[in-house]
This record gives sequence, structure tokens and C-alpha cells, in this order.
Amino acid sequence: MTEHSEPQQNGQPTPRNASPSGQSLPGAPAPEEPQLTEPPQPRSPLPPAADQAAPAMRSATGNPTQAEPSSRAQRSTHLTTAQGARLATTDHSLRAGERGPVLLQDHHLREKITHFDHERIPERVVHARGAAAHGVFRANGAATSICRAAVFQDGKETDVFVRFSTVLGSRGSADAVRDTRGFAVKFYTDEGTWDLVGNNIPVFFIQDAIKFPDIVHAGKPHPDREIPQAQSAHDTFWDFVTLHTEATAHTMWNMSDRGIPRSYRMMEGFGVHTFRMSNHDGETTLVKFHWKPRLGVHSMVWEEAQITNGMDPDFHRRDLADAIESGAYPQWDLGVQVFPDTEDQMFEGIDLLDPTKIVPEELAPVQIIGTMTLNANPTNYFAETEQVAFHPGHLAPGIDVTADPLLQGRLFSYLDTQISRLGGPNFAQLPINRPHAPVNDMLRDGMHQTAVHTGVAPYKPNSLDGGCPFFAGAQDGALIDVPVEIQGKATRQKPASFEDHFSQARLFYRSLAPVEQEHTANAYAFELAKCYEPVIRQRGVNVLSNVDQELAESVAAKLGLPAPEPQQLEPVATSPALSQVGREWPLDGRQIAVLTCGESDASAVAELVEQIFDAGMVPLVVAPTGEPLGDGDGSVAVARTYFTARSIEFDAAVVVDLPAEPEPAVAVMFGELHRQGKAIAVLDSALDSAVAVGLDQEYEGTAQLSGTTEALSVLRSALSRHRVWAR
Repeated sequence: MTEHSEPQQNGQPTPRNASPSGQSLPGAPAPEEPQLTEPPQPRSPLPPAADQAAPAMRSATGNPTQAEPSSRAQRSTHLTTAQGARLATTDHSLRAGERGPVLLQDHHLREKITHFDHERIPERVVHARGAAAHGVFRANGAATSICRAAVFQDGKETDVFVRFSTVLGSRGSADAVRDTRGFAVKFYTDEGTWDLVGNNIPVFFIQDAIKFPDIVHAGKPHPDREIPQAQSAHDTFWDFVTLHTEATAHTMWNMSDRGIPRSYRMMEGFGVHTFRMSNHDGETTLVKFHWKPRLGVHSMVWEEAQITNGMDPDFHRRDLADAIESGAYPQWDLGVQVFPDTEDQMFEGIDLLDPTKIVPEELAPVQIIGTMTLNANPTNYFAETEQVAFHPGHLAPGIDVTADPLLQGRLFSYLDTQISRLGGPNFAQLPINRPHAPVNDMLRDGMHQTAVHTGVAPYKPNSLDGGCPFFAGAQDGALIDVPVEIQGKATRQKPASFEDHFSQARLFYRSLAPVEQEHTANAYAFELAKCYEPVIRQRGVNVLSNVDQELAESVAAKLGLPAPEPQQLEPVATSPALSQVGREWPLDGRQIAVLTCGESDASAVAELVEQIFDAGMVPLVVAPTGEPLGDGDGSVAVARTYFTARSIEFDAAVVVDLPAEPEPAVAVMFGELHRQGKAIAVLDSALDSAVAVGLDQEYEGTAQLSGTTEALSVLRSALSRHRVWAR
């Protein structure tokens, strides 16, 4: 290995070779391989990595500029103060003599420390831990008959920025926790920014936003001890949701496998609420938004999640970034369920304004209206992922809100939160939040104002600024408030349809495959067992008897509690679309362990590695040490050692060779792969040694190979179904 890599002629750095053909593994922290010692000669800062992008170059008022996005980055070859004065050192404070006190006149010290003291902004109360990416949305024209928004015109491409997040944990919490995930998409449309701010679960805990503080306070760590972190397995959460039973449907989703996604790339997204669309003729339609991952919907099993949070608490954000860096760009189809805009706003007996309800896809099919591709990682986490500000009231012409009481409260809460979190009302001028449509809002001054406004008349009407800005008509793409008839008395009551708290939880649970139902029962038992108060555990079991008696009895038995009395339950239909089991999906970005030893045939391993790369997956060669297999141009990079590898990283494994001296980690890995339902292909030559350290030949996911060329064809079926479900 050389001390450093020279850039190629096209300006891109030489890849870190993982195979003889030059395929490279994701994860290199810099675009060039570093030198062994600190470089002595001044040079310009390195460019961003090839997989990274930055917010578009727009002025604070939304106008395009001719500058490159990277021009916002620091370009000086020398270290300077914030005002551009070059510095000779940043290692020593200015002192009164070599051993004397530090002098107050040391401006560099004070500037550096002051800025450091204020690097952090208040983290989000919820959705604090997030990961994000840039991308593009391409419409297919299918929505133009119901919505006049230009973003849906056939072939129209719109830049997007997407942030995924967990709800309960702080910024420093782990990724693979049982929690709801945020799925927020910022569309930089030509007609203004549209934010579709949803979750990976289509129903919510509460029906009215006035209960937001209650559910968050209940779910967050206990205020006396600040524990547990990023978990719902504690007394205050279960005390609330077993008393406030409108949370039952969401809790059921969260206790299912949906509560721990395998990857953001394999996670559905939902707009949760019902929105109103209007077309060019003024006709209105009600819709619910769905994001359908092209890779299918897939989750971790409980053991995987526990190991992941210890071995790699950043698993989900790393998985997303690595996939994009590798060119396995995640994609989601955006779809809508379409409903007539009737006076009662009901559909097949389901209240469309109740955010704790779904409409089964069998009753209202999801119609695909476009596809989103995430194709670039952020250049700077703070500037983009942390400072991005979403708001469900950011709408495009033709998309409007409904009277869903949860959505109505969010329209106030999000704006109020962004002002507090980002230090003032001008958060839309931060580069990641700047619209890609021209802005002339007549809003002035305030903290962090970066626009330099001209004119003297920021008011309407005016003549001193020539009457500018002018009002837009419908023909100019104006936002139009759709007239909606409103009648009735001011009241704090809710509709009778909101009183049904259990039928949708029953629909969801009975739609799951038996293995998913087993996982759900285990999750309830684990979470309730973590509650200190016996009465809360019993209450949780009692609530489940309103959903499914067998589920209630199973959880009660695991907790050592008496089973509740059976309830008279109305029959419900099932919705096959709610189960994650039974379909097949593409294999893009799947990670395959290739187990080897120091004496393995490097050429055979290299051939297998190339096949996995060519299939759009990522091979991770595991060996006793990090020394490459083979010599010279035909050598193969080792991605993991047996000491550092763990089953959670892999979707399947190919056993080429094993070390002559048994590695305890191999036995652990085989046991975990068996329990997690992952496919294992083993060469005949390695079978005996694999069995000797724990490989189960009777396991449904074990396949024998005569050579490495058979590996992919053997693994493909199990990988496309996500797991060996027959276990």
C-alpha cells in the first residue's frame, strides 16, 4: 500500500480497492488516502467525496446564483481567524511568559473557545436523532387529474432532501431501538417548498394535537432519573397508553417488527393525515400519501437489534450513507390513496380525519404518482441534517390540509419549534432550507437575517416601491385556499367515530403472518416486563383482550399474570398488504459475508467478490487478520476480522474456508445467523470444519456448494424474501 493516493485525471480520487478490478467498499472517511505523516506543504482543502452534495446555491431570497455549491466551503490553504487573518499556530495560548497566565488580549483563543461554546443548538424535542440525504423526485403524471401542483407534471424532476429519524431518543441514542421513525421529505418545487412530514407508521398515538405533550412526556425518560433512553419499555409510557386507549393501534404497529426497521432503505413512509388536493378545474379530492420502498419492507429481529445497538449504534445512518456511496441509490415510489371529498369525510365507514385509522389498501389501492431516488450524502451533518426545518404547513399549490385535529395542531407547533430551535424567524434562509422558488415575502430583520433587502416599503399596498410585490392569481400558480363549508358550535367534543380504539389494532394484528404475531407478543411481554408497577402490566394485558384473546393470553403467560376475561369482539377483515412476509424484492445493497482464512485461494475469493459487486450487493471478506488475501494486483482486501465481525452486518454468508484453529466468534456467528433466519452457503471443502464449530446442517437456510460460482444463485431466493422464514 502506498503512503497516499494521487487523484485521477478526472479529479476523482483513486478508489480504495476491495477487489482486483478496483471495486471499492464504502466508508472511507476522506476522498483521498491519507499520508502516513502529517503533510508538510500547504495545499487547498480536499474536495467533497464523490457521493456528497451540498444545498443548492440560492440566495437568501430563493434566487439561483452561478456559484458552485462547494464555494460556500472554506478554501484557504492557511488557518485563519473568522475575519480571515492568517494564524501561525493554534496549539498555544498567548501567555505572559512561558509559564505565565493567559492574556485576555488573545483574540484567537477567545474567538475559538466562544465559537466552540456555542456549537450546539437545542436538539429537537422529538426526532432528535436523524440521518438525511439529497435526492430527486420524478413524477409520472398520474396525479395531474387530481392535483394542479407542477411537481406532479409528467417527467418533472424536483430536488428533495429527506431526513429519517427516531422519535424518543436524544441525538446520542442508538439507531436500532424500538420506536417510530420519522420520514420527512422537503420538495424544493418551482412553486415553493413542500414538506411532506410523516412517519414509517401510518397511524399515530393520539387523535388530537392537544395530547402531544402528554404522549411525549410519557414516552421520554423518567424526569427524576433521565432513564431509560430511547425506549418505551418503562412505566410512564405504558401507564399512558393503557389508559389513553386511542393509542392502541399505533402501539400494536410499534410492537410488531415495524418498530425496528432493517434499514431506512427498507422502510415504508406515510403522510399519516388525510390531505385535500385540487385540480385546475377546482375539483377537490382527499388523499393519503404512501412511500413504497423499491427494496421492500424489512425489519430486524429482536436479537439483531440488541447486538446492533452494542456493536454499531449508528447502524441505520451508516447503512444509508454507505448504500449511496456505493451507488446502490435507495428508491421509493410515492403513491396516494384517493377518496371522494364528501361532506362527512368518511370512506367505507372509516373516518378520514382520525389519524389513528388507516384505510386498507384492498379498499383503496395505492396509486403510484412518482419515484424518489436518494443519490447524494450531505456534505456537513450540522449545516444540513441538523438545521433542516420541516413544517406540514409548507404546501404547494393544489395541496391543502384538512380539519384532522392532530394536523391542525402540528401547523402551529412546527413553526413555533423551529423559531426556538434555530434562533429566530429567519430559519428559511439557512442554505438547506432555502426555497428554489423566488421569494419576496416583505418579512424583515430578526435574528440571523442574511438577505440584504432593498426598497423602503415592505408593506401592502404601497406606491414607493412601485407597488411591488404584486399578488398572484390562479393562472400564476398562487396558493388557493379551497372553500370548505364549516358549521357547528365551538366545542371540545370529538366525533363518535373517534371512539373506536381497537378495531384497527385488531385488523393490523390479524393481518400479520404467524411469525410476525409471535414477535409482536414477545415485544409486548418484554416491554411490559420492564414496568415496575404490577398494575400497569396487568392493565396492558387487559387492553390486549380488546384486540385478540390469544395475544392477551400469550403475553399474560409470559408475564406470569392471569389471563383477562374474553371480550365480545366484532369480526374484522385482514389486509395482506400489512404483512412483511410472503413477497420477493430486489437485492440492491445487500451485504454478504465471505468467510475465509489466511490460506484461502485468493483468486476464487476475488471471483466471488466480483460476482457479488456485479449483482449490486456488497461483499465483506472476513479473515483472521486484516492482511489482504493474496499478493500483488490479484490481492483481495479484508473488510472485517473475526474479532470485529458480527452477524448483524450481514444478510447472508458464504463459507469459503475457516481457520484451522477454531475462532470462537465463528460459532457465535453461526448461531446468530441460524436464529435470525439468514441464508448460509458453505463450500463442500469447508463443510466439516464449519459443522465442527457450530454450523447446523439441518437448518433450512444452509446450502452446500461445490464451488464459489454457485453461491449467488443459491442465496438469491432467500435474500429476495429477506429471511428464511421457514425457521
